[in-house]
Amino acid sequence: MAIGVHLSSAVLQLLLTRIYLTSKVIPLLAALAVMLCTAMVLIVWSVMGGFLGMLLANGRSFAGDVTISWPNAGFSHYQELIRRLEADPACAAATPMIETFGVVSLPDDRIEVVTIRGIDGPGYARVVDFDRSLWWRPKDAFDRKDEKNEDPRVLTPGAYEAALEAGRRMTVIDPATGRERAAAVLGIELSGMSARLPSGVYVHQSVGRTRTDGSLEWVGGRIIDRDVVLRVVPLDDAGRSFELRSFSVPVANESRTGIFDIDKRTVLVRLDELQRVMKMDAWKRLESPIDPYALGEAGGSGGAGVAATGAERGARVTTILMKAAAGFTADQLRDRAEAIYAGFAQDFRGQVPDVRSLTGNRLIRTWAMSNATLIGAVERETVLVVGILCFISFTASFLILAIFWAMVSEKTRDIGVLRSLGATRLDIALIWLLYGAAIGLLGSGLGVALAYVVVLNINPIHDVLVSLGAGVWDPRVYYFTEIPSRVETSKAVLVGSMGVGFSLLGALVPALRAALLHPVRALRFE
Repeated sequence: MAIGVHLSSAVLQLLLTRIYLTSKVIPLLAALAVMLCTAMVLIVWSVMGGFLGMLLANGRSFAGDVTISWPNAGFSHYQELIRRLEADPACAAATPMIETFGVVSLPDDRIEVVTIRGIDGPGYARVVDFDRSLWWRPKDAFDRKDEKNEDPRVLTPGAYEAALEAGRRMTVIDPATGRERAAAVLGIELSGMSARLPSGVYVHQSVGRTRTDGSLEWVGGRIIDRDVVLRVVPLDDAGRSFELRSFSVPVANESRTGIFDIDKRTVLVRLDELQRVMKMDAWKRLESPIDPYALGEAGGSGGAGVAATGAERGARVTTILMKAAAGFTADQLRDRAEAIYAGFAQDFRGQVPDVRSLTGNRLIRTWAMSNATLIGAVERETVLVVGILCFISFTASFLILAIFWAMVSEKTRDIGVLRSLGATRLDIALIWLLYGAAIGLLGSGLGVALAYVVVLNINPIHDVLVSLGAGVWDPRVYYFTEIPSRVETSKAVLVGSMGVGFSLLGALVPALRAALLHPVRALRFE
């Protein structure tokens, strides 16, 4: 009998909830408010959380998991350090690099301040996604967004076969001499000769160069195979500068990492070429009857009657990039790198920086440690904005409270009838709480669906806004060239649950009021 009573009570609650939900327009307005609040929070959280995720993923894919660096002067014997690192199971691969600042002169005579990285192409590709970042390569089909079929990589794929291989090797063949030349890979936003279309495709474009008479000369074609001039300042072991040095290198390819600042301010050069220009290659001190301190290439000859004294220095780099092996985190790899470098510094005492110098200045670090200020700022901003939006969404509870309060007043006689027929106070309260849950489920479900549609199509939506002159996403400000467009299921569930919770909270006070109504007074209510 008790089971039958509880069953009939549950059926009555569901029946009244359906009647109340479908007989009035005002409750649907409450569901609309919940929908908009849920969608707003989820869209903003997905975009800002996606921004942080892209920052971490793209940054690590370009800079590796862990770096060992000694800026400016650099350190020698790096081949031995790499051998020891790669022998450890936590390290999948390691590669040497020189990182310095310089200026580049472009074909339109523009001069840009850039970060210059000397890399070993094949070794660099083992640690970071270098091969994937090389933009100019043959391609089989047009992208879905490339509705006008404008991608030159598909239209003329044969024109980019040599560029892809040259970019991988950081080497081009000089057509005049047939000899190999060390080459550079520019960030794709740097030269101005690769224009990004709204579809995300890059096409070649001309750039203007001012002649001495003031007229404008157009430099057309593509940046590939053109020479650019780089200027750097070599430093000695003590960090003192030599003269400014310039050198010309052909452009083998362009790199697109998806991080605008990197694509705008980075030039990659073959490692041995930058070592030579920066005076960081290997050398021996030679004994000469004319100048006992003359410098010559290691293994070379200073002329007749010159003999090596035996004093020498190995080639130097400023940075070692490392990639963590499967099953190891970046922090674990960093701990192992510190231990390995301690043994390396002990074996080469006086020739490489002391381990305390590196650890004390946090120069053995993960990518997240290197960019802690930026990452921390994004995390705090995300928490702040999402928190404010959640607080704003809390107003939906007050809207539901006001609507339900009015409905309880309107349905007072109905409540009295139910109580006189045997409904308990709990039964009455559950009717209104179930009503609030139904509004929350309906509004949250529609809000999550709306957020999915908006976020998954946010870049096409923004392209339409740009065409209307109302674009809000500038990659020069927001770091990335595209808006993050992924919704995490865990975030959707949490935000949807929050919408249901706010709805139940708004329904709680009216439910208590309805449950506490005296049945006789409720029947006499006018």
